[in-house]
Amino acid sequence: MQQVYVVADNIVGPLGSTTRENFEQVLQGNSGIGLQQNAAYAAAPFYGAMMAPGQLDTYTAADNVDGYTTFEKLLVASVRSALQQTSISLADQRTGFIISTTKGNIELLEQQPEGAVLPLGDMQLFTTAKKIAGHFKAANQPLLVSSACISGLVAILTGKRLIEAGRYDHVVVAGADVLTRFVLSGFQSFQAVSAIPCKPFDANRTGVTLGEGAATVILSRDNSNAAFSLGAGAISNDANHISGPSRTGEELAAAMQLALKGSGLTTADIGFVSAHGTATLYNDEMEAKALHHAGLATVPVNSLKGYYGHTLGAAGLIEAIISMQAMKQGVVLPTKGYETAGVSMPVNVNNTLLHTSSAHFLKTVSGFGGCNAAMVFNLIRD
Repeated sequence: MQQVYVVADNIVGPLGSTTRENFEQVLQGNSGIGLQQNAAYAAAPFYGAMMAPGQLDTYTAADNVDGYTTFEKLLVASVRSALQQTSISLADQRTGFIISTTKGNIELLEQQPEGAVLPLGDMQLFTTAKKIAGHFKAANQPLLVSSACISGLVAILTGKRLIEAGRYDHVVVAGADVLTRFVLSGFQSFQAVSAIPCKPFDANRTGVTLGEGAATVILSRDNSNAAFSLGAGAISNDANHISGPSRTGEELAAAMQLALKGSGLTTADIGFVSAHGTATLYNDEMEAKALHHAGLATVPVNSLKGYYGHTLGAAGLIEAIISMQAMKQGVVLPTKGYETAGVSMPVNVNNTLLHTSSAHFLKTVSGFGGCNAAMVFNLIRD
């Protein structure tokens, strides 16, 4: 089967506009989460990982994005940065384009005066995807992946399969979401937003911290300058509840096991698991059970939500990129906010910087509607 490689990547968010900037901040233990006091988002202060005023405009100063929304600017900045690292062009018929998001341009909903007709066309996800594709003069129609919080990882898996099938030689995979009043109020309606920065897997966790950002990976059949190849990936659905995950974890475990088997690996080969780790009561409990069922209970596990918050449709991309950087450096990053085990089936949650010699890690994500995904990433040794 055709091997697929990661040949470029980028992250744009509160911690910086490049992968290097972001990884250095995380490696130093710095978080993009801060106390936000803005009545346009909520009546009371809340914690979130948000871009500073003017930060994104600095990143897109040369991008000709006048009139673009925050969501669109994030995508343009991230895709442009990743493309600049290669000779790959979206104008090439052999280059595909995939965008992942959960809410897209939902910010437009909040910007309309009372009684105004909503700009439904501009809010449709595929309309935005076509706009971004047009910005980069893409030769092909973009694909849009919107599958709750697993969207970013599913987009990577989709790009991998398109290259394996011979449809494209390269695929640019980008994802973004913006922290808006709509998104915040939605999670608040579930009473799922933490009053303090999130504490994944911790006994004192009280819910999610939301975030915003964008990320891009460029996939290719050409391994020139590639540091990672993609292993197998899998998707499952537990069909338990519209917002509540499986109570057994068996379905996420099945996706993990399929990813390992398809990659020709065993649990002993995995250096660490980059978990979803939202810091909600039910998600973390489900993930811990899934790790047990998959035979990964003793493997180091981390969550990066304490650095980025939950970035929804961008989470799988951002966290996969940071995890690739960590494996290149031979380290397992700490789970920021984790202190005391808070799940019924103990797992090896890492809260200190560890060293690893492994060349493989497993990325997992889960989302509303009971969806789950897992994928193996392989470091290419010199």
